[in-house]
Amino acid sequence: MKKQSRLITLFVLALLALVLSVSAAFASAAPQPVNFGQDANKMQWYLVNYGKNDDGHFACTRKYYTNPEEKKKTIDLIVEKFAIDQETASGLYFTEYGYVYSADGKDFAVTYVNHYDMVGNVIKSTEYDAAGREFIKMSKEMIPFKAHPYATGKLPAKKPAPKKK
Repeated sequence: MKKQSRLITLFVLALLALVLSVSAAFASAAPQPVNFGQDANKMQWYLVNYGKNDDGHFACTRKYYTNPEEKKKTIDLIVEKFAIDQETASGLYFTEYGYVYSADGKDFAVTYVNHYDMVGNVIKSTEYDAAGREFIKMSKEMIPFKAHPYATGKLPAKKPAPKKK
């Protein structure tokens, strides 16, 4: 009975090690965030996800509210347009945008806009289905333009520095 118990324990440990190594491989395959710096309004931007899905090439960016004046404008807009109470809207910390690109890579459409507070709770979420998307011509100053080379695989995200042993 002891021998069978040891075999089961070894099997469970081996299975656990396999699951952990596979999950670590998937975790390392996730794109690393790319810092796009500040825009003309002094807002900090990051590319947080990108690739290809059923809609085509896509990118997800986050805008952090590092300019208090712009943050106040956005809070006021959320309160006025979506009837969110001032206290909830005042918790605004970042906004995440989803983009999809046209096949020729010259245009983009917004797929969603999500406003979050500091702990990651959604303040307001808006999604645009394929029929409701409006494609816009890209220019070099636009964040979707900066994200496009990553979405199409022309630029890889920087890999994290190797861990010291």
